[in-house]
Amino acid sequence: MSDFQAVFKRKEVKYLLSKEQYEAFLPALLEMAEIDKYGESDILSLYFDTPNYRLIRTSLEKPVYKEKLRLRTYGVPEKDTPAFVEIKKKYDGIVYKRRISLSYEDAFRYLTGTGRLSQLTGDGQVFKGADRQIAGEIDAFRTNYKGLAPAMLISCKRIALAGKDDPDFRVTFDRDIHWRAKNLDLSMGNEGRNLLADGQRLMEIKVKDAIPLALSRKMSELRIFPVSFSKYGMGYCQMQMDTVRTRFAGQLAAGAVAAGTGSSPVNTQKKKGGVAYA
Repeated sequence: MSDFQAVFKRKEVKYLLSKEQYEAFLPALLEMAEIDKYGESDILSLYFDTPNYRLIRTSLEKPVYKEKLRLRTYGVPEKDTPAFVEIKKKYDGIVYKRRISLSYEDAFRYLTGTGRLSQLTGDGQVFKGADRQIAGEIDAFRTNYKGLAPAMLISCKRIALAGKDDPDFRVTFDRDIHWRAKNLDLSMGNEGRNLLADGQRLMEIKVKDAIPLALSRKMSELRIFPVSFSKYGMGYCQMQMDTVRTRFAGQLAAGAVAAGTGSSPVNTQKKKGGVAYA
């Protein structure tokens, strides 16, 4: 499993596009970039976190440095599907990604077990050289964050483009971004709750240096501006809001029962001396 890039260092900028902005922007982009050989593909990512969600809570505070651990596949995997165990770090606006490839079965067993990745094998051989170093970094990450376990599954449909003259210039468009916090196994499919409105796409421009000037002008013309958007972070926030709503609904129901009525205690009125008061 060596036909992949294991180490990335680049600037990644995100933009949220409406259907109209996407359709107007794509022709300009295609003048300098082309869609890769995979066309539109399904991306499934399983994020790991501590029991108190330390990693994503830290990330949402927008520190200078943050990091995540995830398991990624392209398409719903079977046992022998190639999978990527990835550490994604961001420092001062620059993204660093380190990843290693092995079968989905081996990757999932490692991440949900207690063994060391550096002791496993890839393609029947012991990890060597750079792969062994990355495996050691992933092992250290799991040692540093106690209790790491599957926390959220994120899936999307993605189109990726690469620069015609500059292969380091890449753009991705994600749609149908879904999340779920149950059935946390990529082999169980990509169902979940949607993070985007109908027709919206999350665009991510990935460059080593600056975004091409012509492209920046086109984005300005179409009023396409950078946004802060973490798929895992957005899913986590939705999950927390669900928890709050459920708890509040339960408290209202309990209050209504305690008041001996079928309605919320907020709307319950009593009479004293012929005057109604709440």
